[in-house]
Amino acid sequence: MRSATERLPRLLALVPYLLSRPGIPVADAAADFGVSEQQLRRDLELLWMCGLPGYGPGDLIDLSFESDSVTVTYDAGMNRPLRLTASEATALLVALRALAETPGITDTDAVQRALAKVEDAVGQARPAGVVVGLAGREGPLAPGVREAVQEATTGGRALRMRYYTASRDEISERTVDPMRLLLIDGRSYLEAWCRQAEGMRLFRLDRIDDIEVLPEPAQPPPDARPADFSEGLFRPAPEQLVAELELEPDARWVAEYYPVDDLVELSGGRARVRMRYSDRSWMVRLVLGQGGRVRVSGPDDLASDVRQRAEEALTRARHLPST
Repeated sequence: MRSATERLPRLLALVPYLLSRPGIPVADAAADFGVSEQQLRRDLELLWMCGLPGYGPGDLIDLSFESDSVTVTYDAGMNRPLRLTASEATALLVALRALAETPGITDTDAVQRALAKVEDAVGQARPAGVVVGLAGREGPLAPGVREAVQEATTGGRALRMRYYTASRDEISERTVDPMRLLLIDGRSYLEAWCRQAEGMRLFRLDRIDDIEVLPEPAQPPPDARPADFSEGLFRPAPEQLVAELELEPDARWVAEYYPVDDLVELSGGRARVRMRYSDRSWMVRLVLGQGGRVRVSGPDDLASDVRQRAEEALTRARHLPST
């Protein structure tokens, strides 16, 4: 049991550690984690079998460590900041408080620091079924984001930022020319010309992970114009597909985090939503990632894809070595 409890934190820390040190010698990584090279290679072999729901090609963590060095070639999303639902935040806070009061803990200061950081990030835990960052309230912003956006917007300066796009579940680096700062439905947005997309874009401030005001002036094209949001923030595109989802109370954050066309209250705190999407594989991963807390009511082909991927994952899980 002690081996498992020591190994799990090491496995969770390995991917972000290796991402920041591509090509690090296996011996150096093993020394940093206080284990033998043989043990580290066993950990890397186990990580090879971990990843996103589906557990097929393109889903699993991919590493290269056949020589004396190791590099992560696919991180399965482990480089993105963790976003907790209210029930997850509550469980984490309770566990940390219990750990802080457990006799025999040698580093209580570390536990208290972790507890303070979680409480600062999510505030007081909400009851199950309510999301940290409800409609009308945005999630916590990364340090300095609002100040940088305000400085660049009022001073006419360009911005470089790292931005999380929820619809594609990806993080990208962008350079933008700010136009205006908006408050819509209780959330703050930056409307700007995106040089990468070569078009006007709207960026939620709580999805900006890092930001820098550049010394160069903002120079949107002369024909760039702010959008009209008088009829709502999101306008459905004809080519988008529509999923009808039933959300359990602990999955209602989906309707707050992603744009939905409508929301119908059901019994027991559940909800039914219609949600537009462009990438079928992304929607399948979203549903599977909720572990049964989201059910596809339609269309039938999407429900069939989710069911097939879930069955494939269960089949693979049965062949994994027991610990």
